[in-house]
Amino acid sequence: MLSKLKKMIPSSVKKILRPIHNILTNKYSSEFEYWKSRNINDNGKFKNFFYKDIMLAMAQESDDKFINDKIVADFGCGPRGSLVWANSAKLRIGIDVLVDRYSNAFKQDITSHNMLYIKSTELCIPIPDNYIDIIFSLNAMDHVDNFSVMSAEILRILKLGGVLYCSFNLGEQKSSTEPQNLSESIIKNYLLNKMKIHEYRITNKGPKNNIYKPFYDNVLNYNSNSEGLLWVKATKL
Repeated sequence: MLSKLKKMIPSSVKKILRPIHNILTNKYSSEFEYWKSRNINDNGKFKNFFYKDIMLAMAQESDDKFINDKIVADFGCGPRGSLVWANSAKLRIGIDVLVDRYSNAFKQDITSHNMLYIKSTELCIPIPDNYIDIIFSLNAMDHVDNFSVMSAEILRILKLGGVLYCSFNLGEQKSSTEPQNLSESIIKNYLLNKMKIHEYRITNKGPKNNIYKPFYDNVLNYNSNSEGLLWVKATKL
């Protein structure tokens, strides 16, 4: 019923009401409710098979040999087991601000992923300097409260010469769970200008059921007036 009512509200009115809704909505509770709904849709056991294809595509690799004996992390990992495919890694680390809630609600999933889950805050990732060989991040950086702070934290924990594979959502309206409206200039200013860029692929989103389709098809077209995606491979200098 609520979804039907939302569809009846004109987009111009939604735009006016969105800032008020964002203030009144708790970010963490909304994100946790999302994962609860995903768990229900997955019949009580999170599906994670698709992460391998996405992350290998981000890295432009055909298998996991490139992470052999590496310490690999996923920033903003969620509770699904995003690195279960990374069998050749020395250590797999999931970093997320809601790890404690995931552990309480999805214990059987969390403990079966052969990953070390670490709870981050909005100000600090509790991992030593220059510790991680490879960091993945998929649709997470627009969820942080302070982009510059979390960019600095990612750079801090990444080893010199370590690799970041990141998928950024561009040009999305701010929301209670996604407080950042990321652009190329913001990403370059706070993160990429401090790294050596090896791959920079940008496109508008694909169809709703497969938004990453342009990357798989290698047909990239970008209009900054529409929501976009940026896939980056960069190393820490």
